[in-house]
Amino acid sequence: MRKPGPPLILVVLALLAAVAGCSGTQSALEPTGAEASRIHALFWALTIFCAAVFLGVAVLAAMALFGSGTIRNRLGSDRLVIGGGIVFPVVSLTLLLAYGIYVMSLGGSSAEAGGGLRISVIGERWWWRVVYHTPDGRRIESANELRLPVGQPVPVELTSADVIHSFWVPRLAGKLDMIPGRTNTLTLDISEPGISRGQCAEYCGGPHALMSFFVIAMPQEEFSAWLNREAAAAKTPETEDEIQGQSLFLASGCGACHAVRGSQANGVIGPDLTHVGSRHSLAAASLPNNAGAFMRWIRDGQHIKPENLMPPYGIFTETQLRQLSAYLENLE
Repeated sequence: MRKPGPPLILVVLALLAAVAGCSGTQSALEPTGAEASRIHALFWALTIFCAAVFLGVAVLAAMALFGSGTIRNRLGSDRLVIGGGIVFPVVSLTLLLAYGIYVMSLGGSSAEAGGGLRISVIGERWWWRVVYHTPDGRRIESANELRLPVGQPVPVELTSADVIHSFWVPRLAGKLDMIPGRTNTLTLDISEPGISRGQCAEYCGGPHALMSFFVIAMPQEEFSAWLNREAAAAKTPETEDEIQGQSLFLASGCGACHAVRGSQANGVIGPDLTHVGSRHSLAAASLPNNAGAFMRWIRDGQHIKPENLMPPYGIFTETQLRQLSAYLENLE
């Protein structure tokens, strides 16, 4: 005896759950960038076309299996085979190709815009170096996060310092490879404020899956104010824990790898930490940004992100970890 299939309501609920998983800060189905919107339109055009072809073929197959002899003879005629097997694919695929070229070429001139702001993103193992180049010649370095003005196309120059990476923010644009010795340019044009999540989309070894970042879109006035604060030197420690944390940071050699502008720390190997306390996340989106996360990363970084290039620091006591985290959290 054949077992009954699952009730229709369960099938519908399963489909709704699957669709719900396609939403959020890293979903290509909720575009907020100009290029992502074009990709979204092309995706739905292709999806609807493929669904229509599938249904058409299914209907013809059912007619061939269960139809009358007259219908079967018509389905087996040369006219249907030539029309459906040659003419229809050639015409429809040609039209789809032309539509795809047209849709994706609509943003071809936007790379020339941007008001003079230019951003360089360098893929490192396994984090992102971000440098803002302003029209007045300033060079402002950050890490693992991009902030962009809404409604202003900004060219983002992508390259790599070591191996091949790939820059992908599904809500904003398609993916683009980052190749050592070569610079590829991606123009990001965001239509509304909000937070999008990006990911390295090319396997680059080690903790590749934990090499993520956030893109924060801000109104133009807020972005300009933020960029001016980002260009400033680090905040001076005020509390006793912050002062002791800064002393530990410099005495332990952290400044050999990390820079904190306005202090003696001027390393270039690791991320710039001048304003690390104001970032959306830590360790390339592996941790939230708070004092506890700083403590965990310093002590257990290799457990949180195995094979990352920062050595473990098990030398600090709980008090020293608290002081270091207080200092770093203060760097806003």
